[in-house]
Amino acid sequence: MASTRTLTKSALSALRSSRAAKLSLSQSGSLLHRSRAARAVSTFTSPLYLSSRTRIFDGIAENDVVSVKLSLAGGGFARKFHSSTPLQSSAASSASQANQNEFTDMAWEGIIGAVDAARVSSQQVVESEHLMKALLEQNDGLARRIFTKAGLDNSSVLQATDDFISQQPKVTGSTSGPIIGPHLGSILDNARKNKKLMGDDFVSVEHLLMAFHSDKRFGQELFKNLELTEIKLKDAVTDIRGNQKVTSKKPEETYEALNKYGNDLTELARRGKLDPVIGRDDEIRRCIQILSRRTKNNPVIIGEPGVGKTAIAEGLAQRIMRGDVPETLLNRKLISLDMGSLVAGTCYRGDFEERMKAVLKEVTASNGQIILFIDEIHTVVGAGGTGAMDAANLLKPMLGRGELRCIGATTLNEYRKYIEKDPALERRFQQVFCGQPSVEDTISILRGLRERYELHHGVKISDSSLVSAAVLADRYITERFLPDKAIDLVDEAAAKLKMEITSKPTELDEVDRAILKLEMEKLSLKNDSDKASKERLSKLENDLTALKQKQKELNEQWSREKDLMTRIRSTKEEIDRVNLEMEAAEREYDLNRAAELKYGTLMSLQRQLEEAEKNLANFRKSGQSLLREEVTDLDIAEVVSKWTGIPLSNLQQSERDKLVMLEEVLHKRVIGQDIAVKSVADAIRRSRAGLSDPNRPIASFMFMGPTGVGKTELGKALAGYLFNTENALVRIDMSEYMEKHAVSRLVGAPPGYVGYEEGGQLTEVIRRRPYSVVLFDEIEKAHHDVFNILLQLLDDGRITDSQGRTVSFTNCVVIMTSNIGSHHILETLRNTQDSKDVIYEIMKRQVVELARQTFRPEFMNRIDEYIVFQPLDHKEISKIVEIQLKRVQDRLKQKKINLQYTEEAVELLGTLGFDPNFGARPVKRVIQQLIENEIAIGVLRGDFKEEDSIIVDVDESPSAKDVPPNKKLCVKKLESAPLMDAMVAND
Repeated sequence: MASTRTLTKSALSALRSSRAAKLSLSQSGSLLHRSRAARAVSTFTSPLYLSSRTRIFDGIAENDVVSVKLSLAGGGFARKFHSSTPLQSSAASSASQANQNEFTDMAWEGIIGAVDAARVSSQQVVESEHLMKALLEQNDGLARRIFTKAGLDNSSVLQATDDFISQQPKVTGSTSGPIIGPHLGSILDNARKNKKLMGDDFVSVEHLLMAFHSDKRFGQELFKNLELTEIKLKDAVTDIRGNQKVTSKKPEETYEALNKYGNDLTELARRGKLDPVIGRDDEIRRCIQILSRRTKNNPVIIGEPGVGKTAIAEGLAQRIMRGDVPETLLNRKLISLDMGSLVAGTCYRGDFEERMKAVLKEVTASNGQIILFIDEIHTVVGAGGTGAMDAANLLKPMLGRGELRCIGATTLNEYRKYIEKDPALERRFQQVFCGQPSVEDTISILRGLRERYELHHGVKISDSSLVSAAVLADRYITERFLPDKAIDLVDEAAAKLKMEITSKPTELDEVDRAILKLEMEKLSLKNDSDKASKERLSKLENDLTALKQKQKELNEQWSREKDLMTRIRSTKEEIDRVNLEMEAAEREYDLNRAAELKYGTLMSLQRQLEEAEKNLANFRKSGQSLLREEVTDLDIAEVVSKWTGIPLSNLQQSERDKLVMLEEVLHKRVIGQDIAVKSVADAIRRSRAGLSDPNRPIASFMFMGPTGVGKTELGKALAGYLFNTENALVRIDMSEYMEKHAVSRLVGAPPGYVGYEEGGQLTEVIRRRPYSVVLFDEIEKAHHDVFNILLQLLDDGRITDSQGRTVSFTNCVVIMTSNIGSHHILETLRNTQDSKDVIYEIMKRQVVELARQTFRPEFMNRIDEYIVFQPLDHKEISKIVEIQLKRVQDRLKQKKINLQYTEEAVELLGTLGFDPNFGARPVKRVIQQLIENEIAIGVLRGDFKEEDSIIVDVDESPSAKDVPPNKKLCVKKLESAPLMDAMVAND
C-alpha cells in the first residue's frame, strides 16, 4: 500500500511536470521540449495502473499525446495510451484529434468499443478491425443498417472481422496498455475529411465506414471480399441519410425517420396485410378530390370511434396500389405516422421537434411522392410538450403552402376539443365526415371480411351468424358503433370456436375424468382382501379396460379430425399466398407467371382443398365428429350474452314472437288492467310493423288512475319483455323537477356551471342505452318549463343536450304517470251500478277532461294514447297476492327452503290486503308482517333450515271455525305442528 501511495504521488508529480512542459512547448515551439513532454507522460505507466478495472482515456495535450476518455464502473486510476517509438508516435499524431466533442455519440461509442474489443482479444494495438467489430455490435447501430441497405448480411461481415482479429498477434503478461494503431489513426483522419466533404458538423458512423476504403491493411480487403464497392457504400449511406446533415450528437434518430416512425400502408396493401374496405367509396373519392387540390390539400376524416375512419385511409392505400386513382396520386406512398413512437424517448427539450422536422423534411423532399396519414391527429396539438412549439405549429406552414399532403383522422369530440380551438390549423384541413353504416351495410362489410377471419381462425363463419352479429350488435351493444362492434362479435365468436377445436373435446374429457376416478378407487381397494372389495376390484378393471379402449378410439378420432381441419386451413393459407403473388405478377405485367399461378398452382391447390373438405364431410357423416368448425348465430348470441348479461334465451327469441306474445306476458304481471295492456300492446305492434312515424318514439302513453293499480309495474314489465332487462326502465321522479332551474338536470348544466361535463340525467342515460322505457313518474308535479323539453322529445324523437349532442328517443317507449282524477274514479265506482265497460268510459272521459285542464294543449296533443287504470277488486287482489308469494318463494329457494301456501291463505291475505283507496300496495305490507317476519324469526332461531318445507295456511282449529271474524294465519314446517301463529282480526 505504501509503494502504491508513493507511486501515485510520483505520478501526480510527473503529470504536473508534463503540463509545465506543455506550457514551455507552447512558448518556445521546440521539438526537443515536445519529445521531453511525451517522455514525461510515458513514465507513469505501471502494472499497478494496468491492474485497475477503470480506464480513462483523456486528451492531455493537443498534438502531443493520444488519449481518449473511457469511463467504466468504479476505479480511481488513470491509464494513458502513449507512444514511445517512432511508429507509435506517428499513430498518436494521426489520432491526436480523437476528441469526444467532434464525434457523434454512436461514433464515439464505436471508438470506445474498439478499445474493449482489443482488450478482450488480448491485443495491445487498437486497430481498424476492432473499430469495425465495435460498430457492428452496436444494438440498432447505423453500421448494421448501412450494410443491410447495401445488401450485406451483418453476421457475415462480423464473422469476417472476427476471423481477421483472431489472426493478429496477442500480448500476454504485463504490458504498457492499449495503443492506437496507425491504420486506425488513418481512418480517423479520413473520417474527418469525409465530414468536411459532406458538410457535416460531427464525425459520424457513416464517415468512419467510408474511411475503411482507404485502409489497405483490413478495410479494402474486407470490402473486396464482400463485393462492397465505394460507390455502393456511398449509395447506401445516401439512401439512409437522404438530405439530412449531421448537426447534432444523435443524427441517427433523424435518418430514415419515416421508416422508423411510420408504416407504409401502400406496401402493406401490396403484401395483402390490409383488410378489404367495403362501402366507403364516397368517402375515399372525397379524400382523393381534396388531395388533388393545389393548396390546403389535406383531408381530415371525422367520425365516432369504430365507424371506419382508419379503414378509409387503408382503402385509399389499396387503390393507390392497384392504380385506381387519378394521375396525381399514381405510384405515391401513403405513410401512417406513429405519434407514439415519435414522442417516445424524447426526454430533452427539442428532441421531439428534431424528429418531427426530420419526418417532414423527408416528406417534402419526396416532391409529393409521399402522403402522410396521421391517425388520431388531435395528438399533434401540444405534442412535444416541453418545447416552445408543438407538432401542429411545425405542420401549419407546410400544410398551407401545399408542400405537405396530409390525411388526418379523429373523433368528433376530439376534433371539436383540439382542432377547432386552433382556427389556423383547422382551416388547413378539409373535413370528410364518416358516419356509422346501417345494419345492411354492416352485413356487407362482414361478408367482405369473412374470408380473412376464416383464414386467421381456421374455422367457417356462416352467413346467418354475420346477419346476427350486425343485428344484435346494433340492438344490444348501444355504447359502441357499427361496424366495429359487429366485427368484434364475429372475431370473438370465431376465437371461441377455435379454442374449442384446439382444446380437448367434452366427450374425451369426460372419459378421462371417469378413468381417473376409477383409478383412484382401484388404488384404494387394492389393499382390501374382503370378498366385496375383490368383486368390486374385478369390476373396476373391466370398466377401466372398456374406458381406456374408448379413450384410445376418441383420441384417434380427435387427432384425425384435427389433422383434416389443419390441412384445410394450411391449403387455404397457401391459396391466399398464391393469389397475392398472382396479383403482384399481374401488376408487373408478368403474364407468364400470372398464368402459371392461375391455371397451374392455384387450380391444383383448389383441388386439394375440395378433396380435404370432402374427406372431412364424409368423416362427419359417419357420426364420428367431435369438433365443430362453423360459427353459427348461436355462437354470436352467446358472445352478446356475455358482454351484456342478457339471457341467451331472450336473445334467440325473434322480434315477431315477442310482439305476438306481448299481451300474454304483460297479463301475467299486471293484473286487472286488460284495457290498458291491450292499448299498450297495440301501440307497440303498430310501431314495430312500420306503420308509425319513424322519427318519433315507439309510443308515448299517459297512465292515469289511483295509486297502487299497476301503472309503474306495467312500465317495468314492458321494459323487461321488450328490452330483456328491467334495467332498461329509466325512471325519473318529476317531483324532483318542481323548480324552474331543475330543467337543466334533464339535459345537462350549461357551459361554465358545475356538472357541465357530466351530461343530463335523461340525455346521458338514453345516449348510452337508446333501447329503453322512459317513465316520467307523477308528471303533474313538474314545473311547466319541463314540458317545453318534453314537447321536442314527443314530437321529433330527439333532444339536444347541453354539449350540443343530439340524443335520439326513436327507440324508446315514453310513459308518463299521473294521479289526476283518481278521486273521480273512486267516486264513479261508488255511485254507479252500470256495467264495467260503461263505468270505464265514464271514468276515462272525466279523467282525460281533467288532464286537459291541467296540461297545456300542445303537450296533450303529442301523446299517443291516454290510458286510465281501473281500481282493483277483491278477486284481482288475490291474484296479486299469489304473484307476491311466488317472489317470496324464489328468494327462499336461494336459501334451499321450500315455501308452499294454500288457497285459503291466499284468500285471507287478499282480504287483509284489500283497500280500494290504496290498490295493491297494502298487499306487500300484509305479506311482510304476517309471513316474511315470521319466517325470518324461524330461520334465525334455527326452526327453519336448509331442505325444509314451510307451508302458509289458515288455522282450521274449532275456535277459528266458531269465530269467523278471528281467523288465524299460520306459518309452520310441513308435516309438523305450527311453530307460530298470528292472530288477525277482520276489519
